[in-house]
Amino acid sequence: MTSNRARGRNVHLHFFAEPDNPIGGLRVNPSVTERDFLYMLTILIVASGPYRVTLRSTGAVVMQRDDALKPGHYDLRPCSRRGTIRVTDEPCITRILSKTITGRDDFFRARVRARDGKCVITGTVNSNASVDIWSGFEAVHIFPVSSEEYWVQKAYSQWVTNRVNERDTGINSAQNVLLMLSNIHQNFDAFHFSINPDDGYKITCFDTDVFKMDGRRLDPICRESNGEDCARDELLRWHFRQAVLANMRGVGEPVFGMDFPLGSDMMGEILSGPQATKWMESELFSRLNGISFA
Repeated sequence: MTSNRARGRNVHLHFFAEPDNPIGGLRVNPSVTERDFLYMLTILIVASGPYRVTLRSTGAVVMQRDDALKPGHYDLRPCSRRGTIRVTDEPCITRILSKTITGRDDFFRARVRARDGKCVITGTVNSNASVDIWSGFEAVHIFPVSSEEYWVQKAYSQWVTNRVNERDTGINSAQNVLLMLSNIHQNFDAFHFSINPDDGYKITCFDTDVFKMDGRRLDPICRESNGEDCARDELLRWHFRQAVLANMRGVGEPVFGMDFPLGSDMMGEILSGPQATKWMESELFSRLNGISFA
């Protein structure tokens, strides 16, 4: 129950010396400019010096400008003979739909609801908020709870300033949570879209833009209304990097299934799929998060 991110790509990446060996690609949507593309390549590519990116069909050099990126095959070439260029080996975090809500994060979920009151991606307001009905609206972690151990190892908790106590890792802080519609939540967790805080909080879709999100801006309410609880740029920036890696490197990271039909062999589906160990670990951590066996 996984899908192929490379299917439907209309931008293909190659090293100049290996024109028939694609190193990645992108399903480009209208909001993506040449400037955006070059920024994404700074995440995807490790180079010893400057390199040039050209559209193979015309030889045109991609520039730091706001012209829409054209579909096609793009070649990357170092500007000097001694220059080296390679695809990054930065890890991409496996994540699943993080719907599990435990006692640990009830407090911050309430704060996120009070802060946002709407889907911060689509702008859809919860008209039932006054009677505390939140059906269809979900508190969404920017950095996934299922990877809390990695969060601690990499000291990402330093980005959260409203931790409750020394033992609180901060992963359930309102600063790591956004309010979204449930269908938008699924796409965010799958890295089908992301938000670039360094580009005016623009939303970039890396898949078919079914929900018309591409080019919109993250609602200011979640980043300006309350300084103590506002979403942190560092975490949004992390998510954007992960989205680039998940969607543009090689054939892309697998998209793990979320809809297991009644009576289906869920464990069998996971074990027969790609990266079975990581998928199973993420599922178990998400489901057991906050449960104490002491």
